[in-house]
Amino acid sequence: MTSGDLMKAELDGIFAVKLPVKELATSRRWYEKVFDLTTQFEFPDEHGVIRGVAYDAPGLGNSGLALRERPDIAGLSGFDPVLFGVKDKLAVDAWVDHLTTLGIDHQLVLATIGWLVIFHDPDGLEIHLYSRERHGKELAGTPGRGRPATGA
Repeated sequence: MTSGDLMKAELDGIFAVKLPVKELATSRRWYEKVFDLTTQFEFPDEHGVIRGVAYDAPGLGNSGLALRERPDIAGLSGFDPVLFGVKDKLAVDAWVDHLTTLGIDHQLVLATIGWLVIFHDPDGLEIHLYSRERHGKELAGTPGRGRPATGA
């Protein structure tokens, strides 16, 4: 593939994030409540039972969020496959207030370059909300933090 071909084939953002869940009804209620989601599509199986949903998610632009009932692979307990961005520290604080109001346990962390809110979905999947605003404290390279890649 030439560089001209690569430019034509370049990625255009993220279409959607699809998460496997153990029990769709439980996860659906939780995600809709936490993220104020609007259902765009439901995906029934051959018996008409809804096994997946696709959402329009506020703040994700043209990217969607989808849930798929897959108890065989759900439950990446403690893993964070996607980090959602939030604008700044004020947005982080608003999320902390929202999660507190909903009674959802969460943690606020001074991360490598920004603020990070960590909480878990009903299956134990770790949800991260990372601020795009940087805190200005030099934590890169300290234990448990990221560091600039060599050659970067």
